[in-house]
Amino acid sequence: MKRDFEPIKPAKRTENIEYAVRDIVLVANEARKKGKELIFLNIGDPAQFDFRTPEPIIEATYQAMCENLTGYSASEGVDEAICAIRKEARKAGIEPSDIYVTSGASEAIDFALTALVNEGENVLVPYPGYPLYTAILAKLGAEPNPYYLDEENEWQPDLADIEAKINEKTRAIVIINPNNPTGAVYSEETLRGIIDIARRHQLVIFSDEIYDKLVFDGAKHISIASLDLEVPVVTFNGLSKSYLAPGFRIGWGIVSGPWEVVKDFVEAIHKLARARLSASHPKQYAIPVALNGNQGHLKEVIEKLEKRRDLTYEMLNDIPGISCVKPKGAFYAFPRIDIPEVSDREFVKELIAETGVVVVHGSGFGEKPGTAHFRVVFLPPEDLLKKAYTRIKDFMKKFLARRGLRA
Repeated sequence: MKRDFEPIKPAKRTENIEYAVRDIVLVANEARKKGKELIFLNIGDPAQFDFRTPEPIIEATYQAMCENLTGYSASEGVDEAICAIRKEARKAGIEPSDIYVTSGASEAIDFALTALVNEGENVLVPYPGYPLYTAILAKLGAEPNPYYLDEENEWQPDLADIEAKINEKTRAIVIINPNNPTGAVYSEETLRGIIDIARRHQLVIFSDEIYDKLVFDGAKHISIASLDLEVPVVTFNGLSKSYLAPGFRIGWGIVSGPWEVVKDFVEAIHKLARARLSASHPKQYAIPVALNGNQGHLKEVIEKLEKRRDLTYEMLNDIPGISCVKPKGAFYAFPRIDIPEVSDREFVKELIAETGVVVVHGSGFGEKPGTAHFRVVFLPPEDLLKKAYTRIKDFMKKFLARRGLRA
């Protein structure tokens, strides 16, 4: 007897998984159907705009394919890539205990969290911060333990809040430096404060440094692992942002700290790496070319981004009801909506529906209760950014008027 299938019930672990950056595209598609011209300021993909992957990186991948390096690689990565990453890490003052190459920095983060955190335990994650961490923790049945970045202090981590959130089930502290979504670059004082907390509470530090070469105004990025050789740190990086190759999906994790402290953790990461076989083999040969080769593309990239950052900062702060901290790195800004009791989700939905400017609601990254923000990506050329910000300004006048507020 034929029996119709009942609807499949998805696993409960997926209920709290949200990725606002891409989820907002569903709202944008509705606006497109109604004839709106869309301007996408939602995804940090340089290749969508006037940035090109450096030719030597492409050529290295092509040559590897021509040499038939298209089978499985060693699960932790090819020797040439690992040697280049180790050299680059030491230039930054990091002494690696282990290096593993992955399908994007996202997989490196997934492996490190999975190898460390048990169900019911928690990890300190920044609010606002990149939503991948909360998504992975939801998958693991673990808890994100939010700590807040201080908007009044250029979005530096609030050390007192970190300390107050630690409990007996806390395993690690995540930092994102330079930060997505705020563009903050953390000071040495802040980083040393985080190290001190991690040491006293026996916590691993996860340091996401994928934007480490994209810092502005002549500032210098500091890798937290370079400041202390005893505290265990996993530093994440890859080719996607500084080397303009997000679609390559090539990243890595660098585990530092005394070998006797990290060795079991490292072996757990390696088990996960072996279980998925390997990262893309030929694209790993782009790593030594990227890290050891000419870095000339970065000068042009930073010059473009600084101009676009300045335009973003000036035009957003000129809009009544919006204020914005000046980003110091990456290619994001996280403006605040200074309107009482406004929902940033509703604000963004209305903005997209009326103007076609696609931004992401701040609550998708986490934020302090009682505040509302949205994230913009300032990768597009200046003329497109000007068009987008002018639309936002016009929209804000109407948005305020509908609530009986003056612009």
